Amino acid sequence: MSNQVNFEQLANVMGDGVVISDAKGDIVFWNAAAERIFGYSSSEALGKSLDIITPERFRERHWDGYKKSMDTGTTRYGTTLLTVPALHKEGKPLSIAFTVAMLTDASGKVTGIAAVVRDDTERFQNDRALKKRIADLEAKS
Repeated sequence: MSNQVNFEQLANVMGDGVVISDAKGDIVFWNAAAERIFGYSSSEALGKSLDIITPERFRERHWDGYKKSMDTGTTRYGTTLLTVPALHKEGKPLSIAFTVAMLTDASGKVTGIAAVVRDDTERFQNDRALKKRIADLEAKS
């Protein structure tokens, strides 16, 4: 058995979304779990900007961070889980948690970012409801 791993096969059987974007922020890889999470088929997402999953009010901050990562070749979200709002194809809000990896060419120049994404919407909503319940109970005492 070969020690080589077929990336596309691995990515397409993962339960987490794998989204890879190029240096401009255009989607170049979109696995089956990303289809399930965001509602866009691979053919709909490929070649599109990450704006399709970024809520409009967060786009400026997103692109500022993206450009900084492209310019510096670093990100603090390689090992730190980032939880942010996202957008489903149907317009419904999502909460996603993800880590990213910087992709480089042979010379070390950054060529894109790979994100491993999990839909965190249910946990986020449960946490928010629990916090509201605690606040309501504290207000009554």
